[in-house]
Parts: sequence; structure tokens; C-alpha cells
Amino acid sequence: MLCLLVLATPLALWVASGKTALRQIVQAMVALPLVLPPTVLGYYLLIGMGPATGLGRVLIAVLGHPLAFTFGGLLVGSIIYSLPFAVQPLVAGFAGVDRELVETARVLGASRWTVFRRVIFPLTKMSFVTAAVLTFAHTVGEFGVVLMIGGDIPGVTRTLSISIFDLVQEMNYTAASRTALSLVGLSFVALLLLYGRSARRSDVG
Repeated sequence: MLCLLVLATPLALWVASGKTALRQIVQAMVALPLVLPPTVLGYYLLIGMGPATGLGRVLIAVLGHPLAFTFGGLLVGSIIYSLPFAVQPLVAGFAGVDRELVETARVLGASRWTVFRRVIFPLTKMSFVTAAVLTFAHTVGEFGVVLMIGGDIPGVTRTLSISIFDLVQEMNYTAASRTALSLVGLSFVALLLLYGRSARRSDVG
């Protein structure tokens, strides 16, 4: 979640700052995981990080091993798959900021960082909360992409969603139900906090 917010914030700021064709292309590329089957994205990431591609050979030369079936590869795949859930709320929030406020702050001599910290961020805090909640809930429940790129290695790349699948395969439905119920509860609490905060803001407004 933290990695996603760090990467998504400057990207969303750039996308929201104009309506050029390049920005629209980048935004469409970021949103691809929303419409692609997770296994398709996982397959291309698996091939791209493997030794058969130029990128894979560079990774092996730098890291000493390919990223496929490692925690690092799992993290990369998870970030790419969940990136639209961080970028889209932030783009919507940044696009709603009055540009005159930003321009006035810049005219008064404020740096870009000061403008973001003192003007943009206070006006878009709810967008950051939304992005954080959505990415957290989504990454916890990922299955297809993480299984393709990370495999099912205990203690390394096995996630909760993969653990549920394994338990069902073993016909251990009791343990699978407990794990699944914990994910449902976690996701529900995260969304409840999000909608509760939105409702409080609406009442204040």
C-alpha cells in the first residue's frame, strides 16, 4: 500500500495536470489491470521477469537471480495490478483542486513541495484515504497475478488468498472458511471506515 501511494501520487499529479494524448495513453495503460484477466497480466509479468527476455537477463545480472517466484517479483506484480486503485482516486482528487489556488501559491513564491503540502494535500486528503483503503483491501485479496508471478512457496510468496485455495484443494474447509471469513471481515471494516469518513465529511459540508 505504501509503495503504491508513493508511486501513484506523482503519476496522478502529472495525469491530472493536463489533457494531452500522452496523459490519456498513460492513464489507459495504468487502468489495464481493471479489464485484463489477472492470469494474463501475471503471465506477461512472469515471462518478462524470466531469463528469456532482455529485462529478465538484466535483472539476473543486477540481482543474481530472476524476480519470478520471489517476494520481490510478487511485490512488483502486486503493485502493477493494484496501481489503478491508487491512481484513479488521486487523479479525481487532484483534478478537483482549484487551479487558481495553486497558481496563486506559486506566484507568491511557494515551491512545488510547499504547494503540494500546504494546498493540494489538505484539499485531497479524502482521495488519499480512498486510495489507501482500496489498495490495502485489494492487495490482501489478490490471487491470479500473485499465483502466476510468485507461485505458492510457503513463507516466501504464499498469500492469504493462495492459502485459501490450498486449503480447499486439501478439503480442509474449516480452515478455509476461517481464513476466508477473516478476509471478508477485513475488507468490510476497511470499506466501512472509508464510507463512514465520507459520510462525516458530507455532514460537515
